[in-house]
Amino acid sequence: MKAAFRAMQILAALVAASVPAGAQTRTELLDRLVRAYPDFLASHDGKQILWRDGTAMPVDDGLDDKTFDQRLRDASILDQLRLPYPVGASGPPAVNADPGRFRNEPFFTKMYGDCRNGAVQRNLVTITWLPRSWGKAVRVTRINGVADRLKEVSAEIDQLEPELKAAAYPIAGVLSCRPVADTGKMSMHGYAVAIDLNLKYSDYWLWAGRGKSIPYKNRMPREIVDIFERHGFIWGGKWYHYDTMHFEYRPEMLAR
Repeated sequence: MKAAFRAMQILAALVAASVPAGAQTRTELLDRLVRAYPDFLASHDGKQILWRDGTAMPVDDGLDDKTFDQRLRDASILDQLRLPYPVGASGPPAVNADPGRFRNEPFFTKMYGDCRNGAVQRNLVTITWLPRSWGKAVRVTRINGVADRLKEVSAEIDQLEPELKAAAYPIAGVLSCRPVADTGKMSMHGYAVAIDLNLKYSDYWLWAGRGKSIPYKNRMPREIVDIFERHGFIWGGKWYHYDTMHFEYRPEMLAR
């Protein structure tokens, strides 16, 4: 009976995660954000996120008519949740459907630190990525349990068939203190919460050339994507501006 009830809860959560952000209230979106980061966020009042250290941060900038590029370069906290992330199987993304690419830099810098002054580096721990298949040391942040979650991801991928897990190593990197090329904002790699997998299996929207539309390409196995999503990571292959080797820890975008 308990198992059936739990299955119903999971199904309901997945359905809720697939509802467009516009169909959810501000309260529902912010509730989801607070639940995603319990070590840092205490609550919200609809206008501000209240941090556990007693500080507050506005969730909105009052600009409702920003363009896609404006949200990409100067996202509010609510902008982060504006586009719903499609959990599970999905088709090629619609134009400018980039769920998770809107990021409020002050929010993530407060949580993980600034790599430019060494704050991120002080929280790095070492894990072994794919100990049965590759066995190399990788440095990731311990904050929000990201290192522990990546160890679990690694263990599950290591159980896959060789032709599937080959896409997961050698990795292209975790920590990289640099801005995103097309936004100028700090990459999630700058917080050591993102990992890029095997470059040979990867596709990137800028490699496709600049035209009126971007032809979608992907060679990353669905099984690897599913494992990452189960542990709170979103996949860059679900963006119109796709980056199929890229996974980042963003539990607020997923049903948890």
